[in-house]
Amino acid sequence: MEQQTTGGDWLDHVRWDANGLVPAIAQEKGSNDILMFAWMNREALAETVRTGQAVYWSRSRNRLWRKGEESGHVQHVHEIRLDCDEDVVLLKIDQVGGIACHTGRHSCFFQKFEGDAANGTWVAVEPILKNPEHIYK
Repeated sequence: MEQQTTGGDWLDHVRWDANGLVPAIAQEKGSNDILMFAWMNREALAETVRTGQAVYWSRSRNRLWRKGEESGHVQHVHEIRLDCDEDVVLLKIDQVGGIACHTGRHSCFFQKFEGDAANGTWVAVEPILKNPEHIYK
């Protein structure tokens, strides 16, 4: 029988790393496109559940980062899943404005490897939808 957690112990069920973080993947509901990867701590995951909007832990800022706080490109969370090892979170989201990446693209995964091991290169295969200079003032 599958184990279920209820009440306040659901956060204890996540396998946080030594820094108290868990990887979080944002996947677009409908298209199933993987839009971005970020980190969450307990507070970020709890706040995401409480508000229904994606909140991450910014390692560079050393604080909570509410996705879209500067850009307006908020992520509305429809579903949260935990992987089989309980150490990766998947957020199924609606991406406001269609832009998840700070480069102005739909997805952060816009670079595709082409070639082979001896002569390979990364090629940008998604267009810039909005100039980042117009997003971040």
